[in-house]
Amino acid sequence: MAKPNEVLEAENKAKNVEKKAKKPEKDKNKKPNIFVRMGRKIKETFMELKRVTWPTLPQALKATGVVIVIVLIFLVVVTGVNFGFSKLLELLSGLGTNLGA
Repeated sequence: MAKPNEVLEAENKAKNVEKKAKKPEKDKNKKPNIFVRMGRKIKETFMELKRVTWPTLPQALKATGVVIVIVLIFLVVVTGVNFGFSKLLELLSGLGTNLGA
């Protein structure tokens, strides 16, 4: 059975529409060059920085003080552990030399 002309024309139009629709998809998927992407990223970064809620000076000083105190605490702890391990190593290495005497 042969298809009527109207059905064939409709199928051909549908195929042509599909072909035309595929071409813009290729262009959409294609990346812009590196300079365009970098420019967009920099622009987005500055737009985001405008929306940031910046801390006041007292808030920044308080946070800085907390960080310095925590760093100093860890400094004391790590230095103590290091000193303890070095004394333990001296003790263990000193045992070997005292046994031979």
